[in-house]
Amino acid sequence: MLEIHKKILVDENQQPVAVQIPFDEFQRIEQIMENFGLAKLMDETEHDERLSGDAAREYYELLKANDVEG
Repeated sequence: MLEIHKKILVDENQQPVAVQIPFDEFQRIEQIMENFGLAKLMDETEHDERLSGDAAREYYELLKANDVEG
């Protein structure tokens, strides 16, 4: 289990408003979240149609072109 060294920041009424953690721990949390998201996406698309390498590259280029226009 990942140990998180957190500092809880409170307002003038002693109500929690933010959490401060070391940057390296934040990076590990971020990596865990990205891995979880990728695994979830892989599970969700397990039965989707698979593209050949050339078709995948063409589709990717189309997505990039649409992103630039949009």
